[in-house]
Amino acid sequence: MRKILIVGAGQSGLQLALTLREHDYDVTLMSARTPAEIRTGRVMSTQAMFHTALQLERDHGLNLWEDEAVAIEGLGLSIAGPDGGRALDWFGRLDHPAQSVDQRVKMAGWAELFEERGGKLIISGVTTADLNGLAELYDLVIVAAGKGELVGLFDRDAARSPYTAPQRTLALAYVHGLAPRPEHPDSPGIRFTIAPGVGELFVIPAYTLSGNCDILFFEGCPGGPLDCWDDRPEPAAHLARLLELIRRYAPWEYERCAEVELTDANATLAGGYPPVVRHPVGLLPSGRSVLGMADVVVANDPITGQGSNSAAKCAQSYLDSILAHGDRPFDEVWMHSAFDRFWDYAEHVTAWTNALLSPPPEHVQQILGAAGANEAVARRFVNGFDNPRDFQRWFLDPAGAADYLAGV
Repeated sequence: MRKILIVGAGQSGLQLALTLREHDYDVTLMSARTPAEIRTGRVMSTQAMFHTALQLERDHGLNLWEDEAVAIEGLGLSIAGPDGGRALDWFGRLDHPAQSVDQRVKMAGWAELFEERGGKLIISGVTTADLNGLAELYDLVIVAAGKGELVGLFDRDAARSPYTAPQRTLALAYVHGLAPRPEHPDSPGIRFTIAPGVGELFVIPAYTLSGNCDILFFEGCPGGPLDCWDDRPEPAAHLARLLELIRRYAPWEYERCAEVELTDANATLAGGYPPVVRHPVGLLPSGRSVLGMADVVVANDPITGQGSNSAAKCAQSYLDSILAHGDRPFDEVWMHSAFDRFWDYAEHVTAWTNALLSPPPEHVQQILGAAGANEAVARRFVNGFDNPRDFQRWFLDPAGAADYLAGV
């Protein structure tokens, strides 16, 4: 039985560990926190998982919260005008519902399920020195911890990483009590507001420790009025500041916030990181190679909501590569080929995400404007969140956009 060590208990690491157990691999997963510590800790992220990624969870029996979590039926886009109103406002429907489950709920539940399915869960932080000794005991070592010392094993790929600094300042809160949008009271949807030159606000229906809720999530342009979180306020002050910013830059969303309250004492987060692509193979002092996965090697800004989706697809891609390799050694050549197989998908996510971090060019403005008048355009844009490859053919290509818009 082949022995595999996975360091990191997030979406990608846990999903890969659980699915490898289906095929009787001897899998050890190392997590810095116990399931109980994860549940009672601070929120770790926003997330909105779309159909293809959700179906991967269903296929492996990992969709444990599907009956409880709210079904997200579409995505609405608003662009703030100079008068405090909306210069553009529309809602596009998804072909299949999306879903958002607080990672504290999911990762704690999956870690317990991993042990139930015969996996070895070790609670310990891991340094490079630790990994150097551990690697000798396994046929393959995968690093799925996107933060901490181990990320330093993987060098930045300058050719694929145009940024060296964060492109947005991030701040979020999980809340109860948000009223529905009056235009679509019976259609839960992600709301995406663009305040030109200032940043973006996302409102995401989600499921957390205390049931269904909403995530209020700001992305602020560096140096702008939303870049105001260096003091890391306490939760109540954090929410108050977030609501004041919503009042100023998205007043139509603020109208829904009269009764909001935090879901729990750990329901706020602020920070930021530079988008980066790293080389997928890290070299330990012993000379052994380790493979990076998901946001260890491809960390995109969350403006397109692709983090958990890409992590799920990376886990499936790596699973397929491992199974196809049989009993052969997991050498550097194989590691590069496994990453290249994933990058064939991830490069489209990276190109689209990086494009949204810049002011929209004329053809993108035309697309977003056309979506307000044409349901087919809105639907294609919204469903691209599930299939980012599609954006290459029109959203990222001025000629392709012109041909498409002329056709519809």
